[in-house]
Amino acid sequence: MSALEIIAVVVSFLGIWLTAKRRLLCWPVSLLACALYFKLFLDVRLYSDMVLQALFGIAILYGWIVWTRGKEEVGEVVVSPLSPLQAWAGLAAGAIGAVAIGWFTSHYTNAALPWIDSGLSSFSLVAQYWTARRHSASWLLWIAVDVLYVGMFVFKGLWLTGGLYAAMVVLAVIGYRRWQQAAELASRPA
Repeated sequence: MSALEIIAVVVSFLGIWLTAKRRLLCWPVSLLACALYFKLFLDVRLYSDMVLQALFGIAILYGWIVWTRGKEEVGEVVVSPLSPLQAWAGLAAGAIGAVAIGWFTSHYTNAALPWIDSGLSSFSLVAQYWTARRHSASWLLWIAVDVLYVGMFVFKGLWLTGGLYAAMVVLAVIGYRRWQQAAELASRPA
């Protein structure tokens, strides 16, 4: 456990907690967390996750813009439904990305866990996109991905990061419940 990992865990936890609360501050905090984890994953040769952090940085900027535009007059971020077609398209994109990234990293890098790392990275991008689009279903995908991440990080000896991802599963459950409640309140007649 390094000082870098400790700081990355704290900043990441704060970013996820703010996201669950639908606070715009989640985006700059999460951007900092991405930068910290980019360096950490480079150090432990989890290259797909390292690249994922760079892509998350772009997705975070996108999400920040979308959330800023998606606020109600009262200042709350509006939760948006995810259609079955959008869900299947996202999951298909995640699977295609997992195979493509996994093949590349298993053939052209010395990645420690190329297939699991690429699969989790690819589906994390889908979850991040769904989060940026304000879909409560993003939290369900985050739960699945984060459970698997716990195992990968423990295997790599990143115990604190594994603990963070275990906590992120809990935060994702809370986020899903809060976002579902917000969607239900918004759909009630005035």
